[in-house]
Amino acid sequence: MSLLARLAPHLPYLRRYARALTGDQKTGDFHVRLALESLATGQIELDPGLLPRVAAYRAFHAVWMTLSADPDPTSGVDAGEDNATGRLMRITPRSRQAFLITALEGFTPSEAARILDVDFAAIGVLLTQAQTEIDAELATEVLIIEDEPVIAADIEALVSELGHRVTDIAATHSEAVASVARHAPSLVLADIQLADGSSGIDAVKDILKQHDLPVIFITAYPERLLTGERPEPTFLITKPFQPETVKAAISQALFFHPRKLVRHAA
Repeated sequence: MSLLARLAPHLPYLRRYARALTGDQKTGDFHVRLALESLATGQIELDPGLLPRVAAYRAFHAVWMTLSADPDPTSGVDAGEDNATGRLMRITPRSRQAFLITALEGFTPSEAARILDVDFAAIGVLLTQAQTEIDAELATEVLIIEDEPVIAADIEALVSELGHRVTDIAATHSEAVASVARHAPSLVLADIQLADGSSGIDAVKDILKQHDLPVIFITAYPERLLTGERPEPTFLITKPFQPETVKAAISQALFFHPRKLVRHAA
């Protein structure tokens, strides 16, 4: 089986992780592409003793940690003034990586240790550090765009448990836009497909024309939105979701948003 055939099923999720790690689609996809090029040229190799998905993430991290030492690893990619890697390195980067690997991507602590190339005992320490950092973040106001009442209620409960306040729950494109006109939130959690045939993506596009805020999309089919071939969501939650997955996505989305950068830099 070719290298691409072995990695193909895992690439959408590796893109999701890279985007959450860097806070940007272009920067995340850039790092995934570099990892694939390094594998194709033999600069790094997949560990044959690991499951393919674990080996793919481990290979990505081998490249990521090399480039993290570069003050501008995304030169040649228009990542803007706010260098995502630089911002991430200003906090404890390994703790965030461990948290995303386990909470967002669903790896076990043992698998996370192999991916990050650390001792198993270190993973618990890293996760505790990440929890402390995340708990220190300020709560924010959240708009939920979701047409399934049960799922909307679950998301509302999770968001509230994390210390945030839900401003509204919108079931359609028009309801979402009207809600934001009444009270602008600081974060949006949006389903992709809505019951009336409207699109959560289109609703978000209209909202972002008027407000600068982070967005997390929710979908049962993430592979359709993580091809790396067009403008796609940076933060994505897969249905059905776990509480820690929602927490990880919210944490990263708020961390990379400019309003949060001021606080971290203080």
